Amino acid sequence: MLNKAEAPAIEPIITTEALAAFCTRMAAEEFVTVDTEFLRETTYYPKLCLIQVAGASEAVLIDPLADGLDLAPFFALMADTKVLKVFHAAKQDFEILYILSGALPHPVIDTQIAAMVCGFGDQVGYEAIVRKLVGAAIDKSSQFTDWTRRPLTSKQATYALSDVTHLRTVYEKLKTMLAETNRSAWLDDELENLTDPATYIVNPEESWRRIKARIQNKKQFGVLMSIAAWREKEAQNRNVPRGRVLKDEALAEIAIQMPQKPDDINQLRLVSKGTANSSMGSAILKAVAEGLARDPKTIPDFKGRNDEMSAAAQAAAEVLKLAMKVACENEGIAPKLLASASEIDAIAVDDNAKVPLLEGWRREVFGNLALDIKHGKACIGMENGRAVIMRR
Repeated sequence: MLNKAEAPAIEPIITTEALAAFCTRMAAEEFVTVDTEFLRETTYYPKLCLIQVAGASEAVLIDPLADGLDLAPFFALMADTKVLKVFHAAKQDFEILYILSGALPHPVIDTQIAAMVCGFGDQVGYEAIVRKLVGAAIDKSSQFTDWTRRPLTSKQATYALSDVTHLRTVYEKLKTMLAETNRSAWLDDELENLTDPATYIVNPEESWRRIKARIQNKKQFGVLMSIAAWREKEAQNRNVPRGRVLKDEALAEIAIQMPQKPDDINQLRLVSKGTANSSMGSAILKAVAEGLARDPKTIPDFKGRNDEMSAAAQAAAEVLKLAMKVACENEGIAPKLLASASEIDAIAVDDNAKVPLLEGWRREVFGNLALDIKHGKACIGMENGRAVIMRR
């Protein structure tokens, strides 16, 4: 293990030879801990700025911005099936690695998900879990610094390394807790989505799902689908954040108003003045026209969205959300692992909703109980000053 009395080296690896030698040593480890630092405030795709990796006796920084550095040895280590890769809140790290290498690390464990399975709450932060399981404090003041700056400051390097050195102890303690609670299978189920390449492939045709808009008919829905797909492709091609092209609110306004000529664009509140006579204005009108021309059979049924729920279904959903909170407290599990608010809404509307809560271990923990509550076979009550779910 790392000797806490010795300060780890903070000079990053900047040559392919040094990286290959380090990765060869790590290939003999049972597991390695991994983290990345990146920037994406001004780009669509994240820019990888730093990689941190720790084994049992050494921890290093890898500088992906170094001239001539080939990350192939690192990607080979990530693909080595004999070495477990340990991350915390891995989704954004995986996104970057998938974009750069076309593959995801394997096998892996995400300690944030493991902590949720062990009852640490929804999306528990790394600092909190280190404080709880390691008894150490992390100086987060360097978290949002400019990671493209070179050379890295000693403070930046120390912070970056702490993300992977403490992670070893976090993983080992969570591993013990998972074994004691017999919930390793729950964790494996959660990791399936994280390690599915489809999770990191952005399909512009599906980007409308992120937009909140009070759609009233299928024509508006078709326009929303087309204008959202256009924005996604534009952001990708220009490598800029989606909001730099058009804000979500502007897309919603375009979908509802369906402008069909330049003057219609000029009447929109959330689209910049002058857009109508620009290339963007032409692109917007083209996307609207494509949306209006969509085959209605290819447009999802807009009914059943949250704002279309009946009063009875909304009331049932609120009761189910409270019941889920009670059940999670009793089971010692984070509510987010069981179901999202929209999934609860779906069950409130339909007993046979196609949601994870009605499958596998989730159904055993709460899914069946949720249906019983919905149909009056169980209720929420108080017992010895504590909220409990009672069978009727």
